[in-house]
Amino acid sequence: MHDSTTSGSTDPEPSADSVVGTIVLWDVDGTLVENAAVPGSLYHLALERTVGRDLEQLVGHQHGRTDAGIILEALRAHGLDPELSETVRGHLQRLSEERYRSGERRTPAPGVMALLQRMTDRGWRSALLTGNSAGRARLKLASAGFDPDAFDWAHSYFGDEDVERQALTRRAAADLRGNRVVVIGDTPRDGTAADAAGIPFIAVATGVHDVDELQRTSAVAVVADCAEGADTLLDAVAALRPLV
Repeated sequence: MHDSTTSGSTDPEPSADSVVGTIVLWDVDGTLVENAAVPGSLYHLALERTVGRDLEQLVGHQHGRTDAGIILEALRAHGLDPELSETVRGHLQRLSEERYRSGERRTPAPGVMALLQRMTDRGWRSALLTGNSAGRARLKLASAGFDPDAFDWAHSYFGDEDVERQALTRRAAADLRGNRVVVIGDTPRDGTAADAAGIPFIAVATGVHDVDELQRTSAVAVVADCAEGADTLLDAVAALRPLV
């Protein structure tokens, strides 16, 4: 312990963390919370509510896509007007709220809550970079037992209006230059989007893609989950340089 009364003593050099902000951009589904039992079902229900009739489910959930991208693909698959996207998004939000009020709950990914606290203890900020809307992300986090207000919403990025995930990472890179920034996600699409903006990517195999698949991305680290791989993940983030 440093003794401030010692004659001639000097404070240690400031650490990188005290000079540079560290912002960790988390994906939600498959990364912070485990994937739903039937991924994509709410998108189809929202589409049916929009048109007022039953529809054949022609588009399955594509992990790592944005809400806007999944909705647009579903509309096109059924020959429906893309201008209906906003209406579908509204129904999607209301369906998410209904499920939450009915008691439907999600499960946090292994080790992630403890890892978030370790990041907070280091002075790092956890934010979101997700294909969901802000409202749906908040509901998912709350339903899995997270405190949504523990995340930095002012520096979070949401995919309810952007068809391509790269639009989110490019906004993040423009906003956060000068900070140490990393995207943590569970799909190769998370990595591709991070690459497009020059943001480092860390992959966790807690979604539908295994470690071998994720090692074929540009990830600076790949871990099985945030319990087993917590130290590896923290070391990888600490070694990163600020965005320029």
